Amino acid sequence: MKLVSKVAYAASGLVFIGSSVFAQSLADAKKAIDAEQYQKAKSMLKNLTTTQPNKDENFFYLGWVYAIQDYTDSAKVAFNKGIAVNPKSALNYAGLGLVDHLDKNNSGATQNFDKAISMAGKDSKPYVYVGRSYLISTASNGAVPAQDANAAIAVLTKGLSVNAKDADLNIALGDAYRSQLKSSEAYKYYSDAVALDPKSATANVAIGVLWKYANNFQDAEKQFQAALAIDPNFGPAYREWAETDLRWSQTDPKVASEKVKAAADLYRKYLSLTDMSVESRMRYADFLINAGDWKTLQQEASAIASASNANLRAYRYLGYAAYENGDYQAGLTALNKWITQADPKRVISRDYLYQGRLEMKLGQDSLGIQSLRKAYDMDTTQADVFNEIAKSYYAKKKYAEAGAAYSKYISKVSHPKLQDYLNEGISYFYAYDEKDPKADTTLLTKSDSAFAHIEHVATTPIAAVALYRAYVNDTKDKDRQNIKGLAKPYYEKYIQIVTAKGVTDNDKKSLASAYAYLGTYYQYKEKDMAKATENFTKAREYDPTNKQAQAFFSKPAGGKGK
Repeated sequence: MKLVSKVAYAASGLVFIGSSVFAQSLADAKKAIDAEQYQKAKSMLKNLTTTQPNKDENFFYLGWVYAIQDYTDSAKVAFNKGIAVNPKSALNYAGLGLVDHLDKNNSGATQNFDKAISMAGKDSKPYVYVGRSYLISTASNGAVPAQDANAAIAVLTKGLSVNAKDADLNIALGDAYRSQLKSSEAYKYYSDAVALDPKSATANVAIGVLWKYANNFQDAEKQFQAALAIDPNFGPAYREWAETDLRWSQTDPKVASEKVKAAADLYRKYLSLTDMSVESRMRYADFLINAGDWKTLQQEASAIASASNANLRAYRYLGYAAYENGDYQAGLTALNKWITQADPKRVISRDYLYQGRLEMKLGQDSLGIQSLRKAYDMDTTQADVFNEIAKSYYAKKKYAEAGAAYSKYISKVSHPKLQDYLNEGISYFYAYDEKDPKADTTLLTKSDSAFAHIEHVATTPIAAVALYRAYVNDTKDKDRQNIKGLAKPYYEKYIQIVTAKGVTDNDKKSLASAYAYLGTYYQYKEKDMAKATENFTKAREYDPTNKQAQAFFSKPAGGKGK
């Protein structure tokens, strides 16, 4: 979209900043983590693990940074080193639980989380990080499953009994409730955190995010400003402010241009306050996806992929963007690289979704359909894949397969549209080959059932539905000499709907067919030549080329014959 293209400026002119001399305290490293300055935090923590090799906490926070950046192998190494230093390191067992959680090893995660809590004693931090671990989503849409959120709430609430004055515990509880859209509970815990630590920029930002999702954009901005008053260099405040302005632009067209530009400027500020690591740029890539700025995303992903410290995940973004930009071969090449070379646990449903779309755009339909089915198998909320599969089959004139895919799509979504039933009915109708003596008549039954459903639930009569029901039943009534009149009520209904609204040029051929059928019915079934002549006359008026009308009037005495 044109407005959002202004986000492109966010990538230009950025300064790679950072300090060559980092403070070496664990407190400063933790502050860098909170500010999403991950490279800076890792540099400090690596130094601390060397200068203070007997402090297990140093290894934990290093592993934590690796884990949230999706480097689970490196994270696991760090956590195990922390346990080697202190076999009763509750934090590092929490870290191992996080690695298992990210690797979808649920039993291993539970075992390590339980061990962390059993060793925590009166230290509330292990409760914080077990809770936060549950809230790091492994789903392709970023949603936190209710089961994980409830587990987080349970352990964090237990942590409050250990130390009710831990602001981080309250923030994590707020995050858990927010993940389940329980805003009142989330607000309570965020507010408690601010009361416990008025200087918490994180808590103020969290409240701002709540207001963002409530579309209370002005109050959201006030919270981000409050956070920046505490720490003018707190990058996450600028990031969330940028994403708030982007949401504002998509909600209120009157301010769209202004807010998109503001969002780009704020995101540029956020990036300048991070260490411009690949991971920070990945976060920017996520922003561009939400902004729908696919052109800039493709440029940014290409730059990340070509960097010396490239992250393989850049090819995911490159694949998505190239598809949206119509650069299908480049997109498929990029996504194939990501899917084949990444740890299988890192591949998500959306990757297969885009892979399938790209394959179908390049004429690789069978592969595309397989990929789309993989996307659905990984995430059953992606029922739209069956709609895409159906459209592909239909375009290839594989109508029976298209009908089956539309039927599956209808069965999988919570609120199918009338258009979906219409697509199903039309597909099954075209799938029936009336010239084939072995044609499967159940296809007509399925087609008629779909059209009948629309008639049953539609608030007003729909001409196309009446016409297709007529076609289906007309097809069943093959023998004109022994016509049964199966299609008669549907053609009559179609005529009634169309003539009531006013006949257009587009209606005329179909109206002619309807009257021709009725003419045939009265000619052979009712033996009423006056009615037959009346209907064939109307058929000829609407379409002089109608073959049935021409045949009727070519016979002696207006079709009466001998």
